Amino acid sequence: MTLRIRRATLDDLPVISELAGRIWRAHYPGILSGAQIEYMLHRMYDIDQLRRDVAAGVVYELVDDGERALGFCGYEQFSSGELKLHKLYVEVSEHGRGIGSMVLRHVEEEARRRGLSRVVLGVNRLNEKAIGAYRRNGYAIRQELKTDIGGGSLMDDFIMEKRLGF
Repeated sequence: MTLRIRRATLDDLPVISELAGRIWRAHYPGILSGAQIEYMLHRMYDIDQLRRDVAAGVVYELVDDGERALGFCGYEQFSSGELKLHKLYVEVSEHGRGIGSMVLRHVEEEARRRGLSRVVLGVNRLNEKAIGAYRRNGYAIRQELKTDIGGGSLMDDFIMEKRLGF
């Protein structure tokens, strides 16, 4: 099976929203409460919010196998010389196939192409599966960050980074 990563269009935003809902509801129970999953999905993956993200400079890309979308990522360039990977999600049924690592390499190449020195991302401190995947791909914890996002929800994250060689 050949996988490809392609830039999402505005017409793809409903696919990203749907993927996010399916992935979050499959992956995050046991890490986040059901109420927080639903709150964050509505806050971050509502079609209007995704449109606002794109208007603000976030690039969304889809991973597909030619027949269906398997995952997505979203990133943007910061003035600090970093590429911030906001989102990287793969269908839970596709975990362990190297798709996430492929997307990370793609994002790192995009950062290099832009002349940036680092890729940074946030990951929930209890998301051991993702933390392990990021570590295997050369990312290290830079700091801990707790953010009140309203609705009684708190994001309790590690900020991880990878310094890029050129």
